[in-house]
Amino acid sequence: MSKAKRWYEKPMKFRLKIEVSLKPGHTDPEGETTARLLKELGYQVEQVNVSKVYTVLLNAKSQTEALSKAEEMCKRLLANPTKDNYTITIEATP
Repeated sequence: MSKAKRWYEKPMKFRLKIEVSLKPGHTDPEGETTARLLKELGYQVEQVNVSKVYTVLLNAKSQTEALSKAEEMCKRLLANPTKDNYTITIEATP
């Protein structure tokens, strides 16, 4: 196999930012507690919603493959489809 062939097949690195948050209508006890405590500290807070952000460094052949793998990660582990929404942001890294 030539060097050019190996370079072409080398996976690229992608940084995935996956944000998982509750769907509307689901209770957010952590957000409610945080809102209450902020009010007790004197802040005029109406509502707090808590979400999780996962930053994943992933090797993939293309951005399309990286997105596909990110979707799979969400469905298999990171998000509960019954109660969670998620958004995925992808950027190539050097």
